[in-house]
Amino acid sequence: MNWKTLLSSQRTGQKPLPSEQYRSAFEQDYDRIIFSHPFRRLQDKTQVHPLPEHDFVHTRLTHSLEVSSVGRSLGKRVGEVVLQRHPELQNHFSLFDFGAIVAAASLAHDLGNPPFGHAGEDAISDFFVHHQGGCAFKDNVDAECWADLTKFEGNAQGFRILNKNQFGLKLTFATLGAFTKYPCPSFFPARDKKKRSQKKYGFFQTEAQIFAEVAAELDLIGWGDGVWCRHPLAYLVEAADDICYSIIDLEDGCSLGLVSFSEAKLLFEAVITKSKSKLGKLEGIRSQPEKIGYLRALAIADLMDECTTLFLDHENEILNGHFDKALCDMCPSKEGLKQIIKISIDKIYCARSVVEIEAAGHEVLPGLLEEFTKACTLAMEQKPSRKYSNLQKLLPEGMIYAIKADPKNYYLMLRNTIDYISGMTDRHAISLYRKIKGMSL
Repeated sequence: MNWKTLLSSQRTGQKPLPSEQYRSAFEQDYDRIIFSHPFRRLQDKTQVHPLPEHDFVHTRLTHSLEVSSVGRSLGKRVGEVVLQRHPELQNHFSLFDFGAIVAAASLAHDLGNPPFGHAGEDAISDFFVHHQGGCAFKDNVDAECWADLTKFEGNAQGFRILNKNQFGLKLTFATLGAFTKYPCPSFFPARDKKKRSQKKYGFFQTEAQIFAEVAAELDLIGWGDGVWCRHPLAYLVEAADDICYSIIDLEDGCSLGLVSFSEAKLLFEAVITKSKSKLGKLEGIRSQPEKIGYLRALAIADLMDECTTLFLDHENEILNGHFDKALCDMCPSKEGLKQIIKISIDKIYCARSVVEIEAAGHEVLPGLLEEFTKACTLAMEQKPSRKYSNLQKLLPEGMIYAIKADPKNYYLMLRNTIDYISGMTDRHAISLYRKIKGMSL
């Protein structure tokens, strides 16, 4: 792979447009994402602590903004050296282009997450695996589509959101490539989960052709069966996410009293390598939140340095498709990060308040899917029902029309229904569930 092709500003269905004098095509991507409705809804979607009552706890929105900030810095640092190594690129690109691509892809990285975070992903999958109403659709779709339904994946849902006509974001192929951490489909018998890029999947059957178009334009290395190697900048998007969620989830856990300050301090210090000389300033900081914030800043800065160095050291392997690991799994502070994640799992992710709301999600999301898939099925089959006709009126404008226009396509109907429910905020999902079940009016 070569950088000039990988940094394509081509957009789906459009000819490449010249960058505006004050704003590059990749900066336009960032702006399109931040003003989109799916991004706005992240303000009320779970990061770790569902329905937070404290204003200092992160939501998906604040998490995405922070990941984007870290991603921009990683991209610019890498871009500066790449341009020095490949001077032929300097007439076409700047280090700010690298930063803008990674920032935009990082900003969008959680757009496909449903209500209740990863528990919500499992709840949607469980509807088609364990609930009678969901299992009944198995005979109406092929094996590839059934794999999409029984293994709901937020990354693939995010790619669908970015490319769905009604949102019309039309991002550059460079940003779409950097966004896609898992460039493979759900139905992939030869999947090798030892490869980071195949741990999950990145697009549904509905968007498989779109990603094939993106991969062809970027000239990604193909492995066959609709599987490709990663865009190099996807490693930086992943690193930005890994750094932020591990470090900032620990900060939130400490703020909520789930992890003691003394324990958090030791965990942070384990990943502070280059900045150890700055730890002495901690004694001059009086408040505990400010101390935690200072440790967090030092930890993120050092992890960014480590990931940047690691990426640049392996640039040739990455471009040749011979590198397929997460940067944070290989950096010098990897053992410290593993310890942070272990403590987070034991004390933060399994906290009672988190588990209780996640359990509610496993009731709410399958409950909504049960009712709305029934309503959409009756619309397809044109069978009248007072109850389900009312539910049909609650769906997005044009959705029932689209379903009736293709009355034999059960997969597309289910995909659209999942779009509607997975796009809800946590509070909206709970409120709508209570209303249609007659619990509150």
